Amino acid sequence: MSKPHKVLLLGPTGYTGNSILLGLLNDRDSYQVSVLVRPSSASKPAVQKIKDELGVPVLIVDIINASMDELVKVLTGFDIFISAIDQRSQEAQLRLVQASKAAGVKRFVPCAWITVVPPGVMDARDSKQETYLEIFKAHLPYTIIDVGFWHQLSFPRVPSGRVDYACFVSPSLHGNGGTSTMMTDLRDIGPWVALILKDERTLNRYVCTYSDVLTENEIFALTEEMSGEKVERTYISAEENAASRAALEAALKADPNNEQAHLKYDFAQYDYSKYFRGDNTPAYAKYLGYLDATELYPDFRPRKFKEFMVELLEGKIARVS
Repeated sequence: MSKPHKVLLLGPTGYTGNSILLGLLNDRDSYQVSVLVRPSSASKPAVQKIKDELGVPVLIVDIINASMDELVKVLTGFDIFISAIDQRSQEAQLRLVQASKAAGVKRFVPCAWITVVPPGVMDARDSKQETYLEIFKAHLPYTIIDVGFWHQLSFPRVPSGRVDYACFVSPSLHGNGGTSTMMTDLRDIGPWVALILKDERTLNRYVCTYSDVLTENEIFALTEEMSGEKVERTYISAEENAASRAALEAALKADPNNEQAHLKYDFAQYDYSKYFRGDNTPAYAKYLGYLDATELYPDFRPRKFKEFMVELLEGKIARVS
């Protein structure tokens, strides 16, 4: 039996990072996991839980200000480096690419984890492209993994309020609500990653994961069917989406630190890509060169949106925010 891959995970306390951590820990025959956190995060309860309750080694380093020698030392001995860094810290990965190359890391997994979209459409995607280009220039082995839009952000509110406990944002419909998009349950990202990173077929490739391909009309209809309640529908046109994106872009130029505007702008760009351009589909992913995880691992059953809705209506879903 081969030795488990030694993995270092950056960003283990975020939603995506935590899913990845749990997915890898559930496959201890394949993975030996440590986590990397910045000094400002070391004392957080979530980090202490990872160390004390899960028994995962925690390495602490200032990835921005540490010397390159220090970064190389931290990364030496690891087979796989995974980044689940927060969206506003993408540039911090650039030094980690160089350190991973020098340390002999065999697979670098940058912070992707978004819907399928080409460069030039979403700022969130373009900020990631800088890291991808750095990886390519360094000739560093990699796997880039993108995921369907989360179930946890895709369901509408119902009149009784019974799903409000888990609702971060109640979506409108875009255009006529008939554009399909790939979806995933946040909890399945980790299990997908555990399958992908021990597979040589995914080395130096893009991979997309998802459980469903649904339109907004189908999501709303399923919610009504399962809840027994009539859901209010608000439609947003392409022109309204464009106007919203322009206004939010102007607001961010005036105040780049406006986090509320950043969040709204990100969602508006996601909506533009998913529903007006129609980027986030298996067919377009294949056009861009992605491997389809549902075809690579047909025996794995991710949580379908309908299964998610059962849990949601039973009060069992954790809120994301």
